[in-house]
Amino acid sequence: MIPRVLEPEAMDTSEEAAEYDAMNHSGVNSRFVADFLSVHGFCRMGTILDVGTGTALIPIELCRVDPIARILAVDLAEAMLEVGRRNVQDAGFADRIRLERVDAKEIGYKEGSFEAVISNSIVHHIPDPRPAFAEMARLVASGGTMFVRDLARPRWEDDVQRIVGTYAAKETPRARNLFADSLRAALTLEEVQAMVQALGCPPQSVAMTSDRHWTWSWSP
Repeated sequence: MIPRVLEPEAMDTSEEAAEYDAMNHSGVNSRFVADFLSVHGFCRMGTILDVGTGTALIPIELCRVDPIARILAVDLAEAMLEVGRRNVQDAGFADRIRLERVDAKEIGYKEGSFEAVISNSIVHHIPDPRPAFAEMARLVASGGTMFVRDLARPRWEDDVQRIVGTYAAKETPRARNLFADSLRAALTLEEVQAMVQALGCPPQSVAMTSDRHWTWSWSP
């Protein structure tokens, strides 16, 4: 098993934000939104919290699919949020998506404030995700939905290269290197299950949902 090699917690330069935004996330984002809605259903007039929103591509996709979705999208990197604000404005959803600079480990809203908490591909950026998991679980309302997805760390370096070759072959060399670094920085399924169980949530609520992703899907 390859060891976990951490990435920077925030991608907070304009160059990094622009390069991330230019990568083709459309297939992954569409599947994330479809999978979330298959569990949660259409939004219930509350607010969805998107943790680690990056450049707000998933909130935009969610608003396109769900005509009543309203989202608070948070991220630690101001450069990512700047691009996200432009994306939201250009998509015409500025009245339904609000962006804030917030640390996932200290979001600060009242317990149960959100009808759902979603997060895609932020966990591998956090050195110790346990406080962020606890904060997300605290904020989801009773009867709501927790839906968190991230990369799973492969067992061997050959697996890293295979996954990069399969899913990022058309990206720039720098983008392929960033993807490989993200895979090495990710948690294994077993590591996530142990963290979730320590919060009092069933470990089986975390499962592999592709050859490179785990998903935590849970309702308190």
